[in-house]
Amino acid sequence: MGLRINQNIAAQNAYRSLSVSDNQMSKSLEKLSSGFRINRAADDAAGLAISEGLRSQVGGLKVAVRNAQDGVSVVQTAEGALNEVHSILQRMRDLGVQAGNDSNNDEARANIATEVSSLNDELKRIGNSTNFNGTNLLDGTAGAAGDGKMKFQVGADGDANSQIEVDLASANVKDIADTLTNKTTITGALPGMGSTMTFTDGTNDASVAFAAAPADVAAQVVVLNNDDDFNNHFVASTDDTGNLVVSSKTGKDVSGGTAATADATFGIAGNSGVRSGLSFTDATSAQSAITALDGKISQVSTARAQLGAYQNRLEHTINNANVAVENLSASESRIRDTDMAQEMMSFTRSQILTQAGTAMLSQANQSQQGVLSLLR
Repeated sequence: MGLRINQNIAAQNAYRSLSVSDNQMSKSLEKLSSGFRINRAADDAAGLAISEGLRSQVGGLKVAVRNAQDGVSVVQTAEGALNEVHSILQRMRDLGVQAGNDSNNDEARANIATEVSSLNDELKRIGNSTNFNGTNLLDGTAGAAGDGKMKFQVGADGDANSQIEVDLASANVKDIADTLTNKTTITGALPGMGSTMTFTDGTNDASVAFAAAPADVAAQVVVLNNDDDFNNHFVASTDDTGNLVVSSKTGKDVSGGTAATADATFGIAGNSGVRSGLSFTDATSAQSAITALDGKISQVSTARAQLGAYQNRLEHTINNANVAVENLSASESRIRDTDMAQEMMSFTRSQILTQAGTAMLSQANQSQQGVLSLLR
């Protein structure tokens, strides 16, 4: 064979093989240390794109599970409050049955009406105060549109199938309490200075004089409630639209009129503005109250049943999402994660080849030393 010193082909060949083996060993070390088979797009371009899509699904589903769990908490909060609403309505019904006896005198009926009124006030408080994270649940204003409908994102995608709508409109306790309250809604201009407003529930009367014209309805309410004669038998408040509302403390229908000076232009519509409420003035009205309460108890029962169905649906959604997370994670892992046993085998092979290549490169470099014997 020819002896050359300018080109050591054997050494170049050994060096090339050593470089390949060293590169393969470096990649194996990277995969073994990170746990990922794909550390950059060059490792598997198609696999990277697929695994990133799976990662989005898995991440979205994990958040969706938490959203659904929040939905369960919302439903449980509302249903827990409705459980107490049921108890209150049942007690009010019991009092209605008690009032159906003509053995009750006027004082007994007034006491029954007082307890019912107090229980109804608690219904209003529950309706106005039951909330989840600052969102009222039982006053008909839940949801972004304020219509009692709340939407929960329980899927990873941006379509309608990824949302569940929980309708709390039928669980409007505030409206139930308002419906069960006998009251007259008064509209019209505010009373002028020197005006007088009169009210009656058929048994009790009250007249309130206005020394000065109130600035607004809220000020008018203060004047009425501060009048001892009025406060003994009636309660003034405002409704959702800002109108004056007058209720009898004994649960009777309120009517009224005006005896005012010439500058008073306000009016009261008599019984035309009275909502159908509860009255216990006689056995007949007590039976009507029982019928009205039966309707509200049925309404709350239906609302609770609906909430129970929502809770079951959300729990099934959580279970389904968790299964999807498990399966998608397994798919993503098969594409992206390192098979440690297989990669360790490749690393061992590359390591041995690197060691052998290093030894052979040393031998190839030594082989050219034979030329020096010719030059002596």
